[in-house]
Amino acid sequence: MVTCMGTLHRSLIPAPTMGSATYAEPACRGREPSTSREQPYDGFRFLREWLRNPAATAAVAPSGKALTSLITRGVHAGMGAVLELGPGTGAFTQGLVRRGVAQRNLTLVEQNPTFARLLAKRFPDATILGIDAAELADTSRGGGRPFDAAICGLGLRGMDARQVEAIMRAAFTRMLPDASLYLFTYGWKCSVPEDVLMRLGLGVERIGTTLRNVPPASVYRLATLSGSL
Repeated sequence: MVTCMGTLHRSLIPAPTMGSATYAEPACRGREPSTSREQPYDGFRFLREWLRNPAATAAVAPSGKALTSLITRGVHAGMGAVLELGPGTGAFTQGLVRRGVAQRNLTLVEQNPTFARLLAKRFPDATILGIDAAELADTSRGGGRPFDAAICGLGLRGMDARQVEAIMRAAFTRMLPDASLYLFTYGWKCSVPEDVLMRLGLGVERIGTTLRNVPPASVYRLATLSGSL
């Protein structure tokens, strides 16, 4: 059985073969403003969007520096393209940039139009896709650039298993065979159900937990096992 603790575990059920696609041009771009004036208001932006649509926003505040450092530490400047699902106001995105990832190598999938416009201003050289993360598998919507790593900031615990599986399947279809996806959760175990991990042939490793985030959060690494996806 696949569990969410310790080192990567082998799944018993293989998943479909990885597909191919072509690179998508940026969906929106913008001129980068002085973010020092905007970032103090990110908490208000998150709260406002959460009040508008709690299910879609899934958090009332941006992730803190400790969680940002933990979830991005496996990504480095030597990697090529990096995918981020649900970047929100860009806390993890900025962490990736601090790790040395060039904006032009970032693809940000953000369905919330308010956040997408903000990201276009803050990261003008990144590719921003205003689509559902599950649509990444559709190359006409999500482009075809293969990713070396992925960061997931989506509230997976608030989704049903079918939604989570569609998102994970789409993301790993677009990633290189040896690429890893990093996600966080406020819960006590990985937010991707064990049966979904088995169907997709994914192994999972707990990276760590930070108590300095509000609320405390844990980070997990997901990767395709040999012969899967």
